[in-house]
Amino acid sequence: MKQTQTDWEAAYLRGDTPWEKGKAHPALVDFLTESGPIAGEILVPGCGFGYDVRALSASANHVIGIDVAQFAIDKARSFPKIAREKYLLADLFALPTEFDCKFDAVFEHTCFCAIEPGMRANYVETISRVLKSAGKMIAIFFLNPDHDEDGPPYGVSRAELDSLFEAQFFLEKEWIPRRTYESREERELMRILRRL
Repeated sequence: MKQTQTDWEAAYLRGDTPWEKGKAHPALVDFLTESGPIAGEILVPGCGFGYDVRALSASANHVIGIDVAQFAIDKARSFPKIAREKYLLADLFALPTEFDCKFDAVFEHTCFCAIEPGMRANYVETISRVLKSAGKMIAIFFLNPDHDEDGPPYGVSRAELDSLFEAQFFLEKEWIPRRTYESREERELMRILRRL
Protein backbone atom coordinates (compact mmCIF):
# COMPACT_ATOMS: atom_id res chain seq x y z
CA MET A 1 0.00 0.00 0.00
CA LYS A 2 1.75 3.12 -1.21
CA GLN A 3 1.50 6.16 1.06
CA THR A 4 1.19 9.61 -0.47
CA GLN A 5 1.58 13.04 1.05
CA THR A 6 -2.23 13.29 1.16
CA ASP A 7 -2.45 9.99 3.04
CA TRP A 8 -0.14 11.24 5.81
CA GLU A 9 -2.09 14.49 6.17
CA ALA A 10 -5.35 12.54 6.26
CA ALA A 11 -3.97 10.21 8.94
CA TYR A 12 -3.08 13.21 11.11
CA LEU A 13 -6.51 14.76 10.58
CA ARG A 14 -8.16 11.47 11.63
CA GLY A 15 -5.90 11.19 14.66
CA ASP A 16 -4.65 7.85 13.30
CA THR A 17 -1.05 8.44 14.33
CA PRO A 18 0.33 5.48 16.31
CA TRP A 19 3.87 6.72 15.61
CA GLU A 20 3.26 9.85 17.71
CA LYS A 21 4.22 8.75 21.22
CA GLY A 22 4.10 12.12 22.98
CA LYS A 23 7.80 12.15 23.81
CA ALA A 24 11.22 11.81 22.22
CA HIS A 25 12.46 8.30 21.59
CA PRO A 26 13.96 7.00 24.86
CA ALA A 27 17.02 5.66 23.00
CA LEU A 28 17.72 9.13 21.61
CA VAL A 29 17.41 10.63 25.08
CA ASP A 30 19.84 8.01 26.44
CA PHE A 31 22.28 8.64 23.58
CA LEU A 32 22.28 12.40 24.19
CA THR A 33 22.65 11.90 27.94
CA GLU A 34 25.72 9.72 27.39
CA SER A 35 27.36 11.62 24.51
CA GLY A 36 26.16 15.19 25.05
CA PRO A 37 24.54 17.50 22.49
CA ILE A 38 25.35 17.06 18.81
CA ALA A 39 26.93 20.22 17.42
CA GLY A 40 26.22 21.76 14.03
CA GLU A 41 23.36 21.51 11.57
CA ILE A 42 21.02 18.55 12.10
CA LEU A 43 18.19 17.28 9.88
CA VAL A 44 15.29 15.19 11.18
CA PRO A 45 13.24 13.76 8.28
CA GLY A 46 9.64 12.77 9.02
CA CYS A 47 9.73 14.77 12.24
CA GLY A 48 6.00 14.62 13.00
CA PHE A 49 5.18 16.65 16.10
CA GLY A 50 8.88 17.33 16.67
CA TYR A 51 9.60 15.52 19.93
CA ASP A 52 12.93 14.20 18.65
CA VAL A 53 13.76 17.62 17.16
CA ARG A 54 13.30 19.28 20.53
CA ALA A 55 15.33 16.58 22.31
CA LEU A 56 18.19 17.24 19.88
CA SER A 57 17.93 21.01 20.02
CA ALA A 58 20.61 22.82 22.01
CA SER A 59 22.46 26.12 21.92
CA ALA A 60 25.36 24.36 20.16
CA ASN A 61 23.32 23.33 17.13
CA HIS A 62 20.54 24.15 14.70
CA VAL A 63 17.97 21.40 14.14
CA ILE A 64 15.59 21.35 11.17
CA GLY A 65 12.64 18.97 11.23
CA ILE A 66 10.82 18.27 7.98
CA ASP A 67 7.54 16.50 7.30
CA VAL A 68 5.16 16.11 4.35
CA ALA A 69 2.06 16.68 6.54
CA GLN A 70 1.10 20.29 7.22
CA PHE A 71 -0.85 19.21 10.32
CA ALA A 72 2.31 17.71 11.83
CA ILE A 73 4.39 20.81 11.08
CA ASP A 74 1.75 23.12 12.54
CA LYS A 75 1.60 21.02 15.71
CA ALA A 76 5.41 20.91 16.00
CA ARG A 77 5.55 24.70 15.70
CA SER A 78 2.97 25.07 18.49
CA PHE A 79 5.38 23.80 21.16
CA PRO A 80 7.67 26.23 23.02
CA LYS A 81 11.11 26.45 21.43
CA ILE A 82 14.06 24.80 23.14
CA ALA A 83 16.72 26.69 21.17
CA ARG A 84 16.87 27.47 17.43
CA GLU A 85 14.96 24.49 16.05
CA LYS A 86 12.90 24.99 12.90
CA TYR A 87 10.15 23.00 11.17
CA LEU A 88 9.59 22.92 7.40
CA LEU A 89 6.89 21.41 5.23
CA ALA A 90 9.07 19.45 2.80
CA ASP A 91 9.36 16.20 0.90
CA LEU A 92 12.65 14.44 1.68
CA PHE A 93 12.88 13.32 -1.94
CA ALA A 94 12.43 16.83 -3.35
CA LEU A 95 14.68 18.93 -1.14
CA PRO A 96 16.11 22.16 -2.57
CA THR A 97 19.74 22.27 -3.63
CA GLU A 98 20.64 24.52 -0.68
CA PHE A 99 20.29 21.38 1.47
CA ASP A 100 23.16 19.70 -0.41
CA CYS A 101 26.12 19.02 1.94
CA LYS A 102 24.48 21.26 4.56
CA PHE A 103 24.14 18.96 7.55
CA ASP A 104 26.61 17.66 10.10
CA ALA A 105 24.14 15.00 11.20
CA VAL A 106 20.82 13.40 10.29
CA PHE A 107 18.65 11.75 12.93
CA GLU A 108 16.46 8.95 11.58
CA HIS A 109 13.65 7.48 13.60
CA THR A 110 10.30 7.24 11.77
CA CYS A 111 10.97 8.16 8.14
CA PHE A 112 12.86 5.11 6.80
CA CYS A 113 10.29 2.61 8.11
CA ALA A 114 7.39 4.65 6.68
CA ILE A 115 8.52 4.91 3.06
CA GLU A 116 7.89 2.24 0.46
CA PRO A 117 10.76 -0.29 0.59
CA GLY A 118 11.36 0.36 -3.10
CA MET A 119 12.32 3.94 -2.18
CA ARG A 120 15.06 2.94 0.25
CA ALA A 121 17.93 3.31 -2.21
CA ASN A 122 16.65 6.82 -3.00
CA TYR A 123 16.51 7.50 0.73
CA VAL A 124 20.18 6.55 1.14
CA GLU A 125 21.15 8.74 -1.84
CA THR A 126 19.25 11.69 -0.38
CA ILE A 127 20.77 11.34 3.08
CA SER A 128 24.23 11.10 1.54
CA ARG A 129 23.51 14.20 -0.56
CA VAL A 130 22.46 16.39 2.38
CA LEU A 131 25.27 15.35 4.72
CA LYS A 132 28.64 17.05 4.74
CA SER A 133 31.69 14.90 4.08
CA ALA A 134 32.15 12.69 7.18
CA GLY A 135 28.73 13.79 8.43
CA LYS A 136 26.91 11.28 10.61
CA MET A 137 23.58 9.56 10.49
CA ILE A 138 22.24 8.55 13.88
CA ALA A 139 19.42 6.11 13.24
CA ILE A 140 16.89 3.94 15.01
CA PHE A 141 15.74 1.29 12.54
CA PHE A 142 12.56 -0.73 13.10
CA LEU A 143 13.60 -4.34 12.50
CA ASN A 144 10.39 -6.16 13.23
CA PRO A 145 6.99 -4.42 13.19
CA ASP A 146 4.14 -6.51 14.59
CA HIS A 147 2.15 -6.79 11.34
CA ASP A 148 2.45 -8.13 7.80
CA GLU A 149 4.52 -6.19 5.28
CA ASP A 150 1.50 -4.64 3.52
CA GLY A 151 2.00 -1.15 4.88
CA PRO A 152 4.06 1.10 7.10
CA PRO A 153 5.90 0.66 9.28
CA TYR A 154 8.03 -1.59 7.11
CA GLY A 155 10.63 -3.71 8.85
CA VAL A 156 14.20 -4.12 7.68
CA SER A 157 16.96 -6.66 8.25
CA ARG A 158 20.58 -5.98 9.19
CA ALA A 159 21.63 -7.53 5.87
CA GLU A 160 19.44 -5.10 3.92
CA LEU A 161 20.76 -2.14 5.90
CA ASP A 162 24.33 -3.25 5.19
CA SER A 163 23.58 -3.62 1.49
CA LEU A 164 21.85 -0.24 1.23
CA PHE A 165 24.35 1.86 3.16
CA GLU A 166 27.77 0.21 2.74
CA ALA A 167 28.75 1.97 -0.50
CA GLN A 168 28.31 5.46 0.94
CA PHE A 169 28.57 5.05 4.71
CA PHE A 170 30.89 3.52 7.27
CA LEU A 171 29.18 1.78 10.18
CA GLU A 172 30.80 3.17 13.33
CA LYS A 173 28.63 1.51 15.93
CA GLU A 174 25.38 -0.40 16.39
CA TRP A 175 23.39 -1.64 19.35
CA ILE A 176 19.93 -2.72 20.47
CA PRO A 177 18.52 0.17 22.53
CA ARG A 178 18.11 -0.70 26.18
CA ARG A 179 15.16 1.69 26.45
CA THR A 180 12.45 2.16 23.83
CA TYR A 181 8.71 2.64 23.54
CA GLU A 182 6.54 -0.05 25.11
CA SER A 183 6.19 -3.15 22.90
CA ARG A 184 9.26 -2.31 20.79
CA GLU A 185 11.78 -4.01 23.07
CA GLU A 186 14.42 -5.95 21.10
CA ARG A 187 12.76 -4.91 17.82
CA GLU A 188 14.90 -1.90 16.95
CA LEU A 189 18.52 -1.35 15.98
CA MET A 190 20.40 1.86 16.63
CA ARG A 191 23.28 2.68 14.30
CA ILE A 192 25.79 5.48 13.85
CA LEU A 193 26.87 5.74 10.23
CA ARG A 194 29.51 8.12 8.86
CA ARG A 195 29.29 9.39 5.30
CA LEU A 196 32.31 8.40 3.23
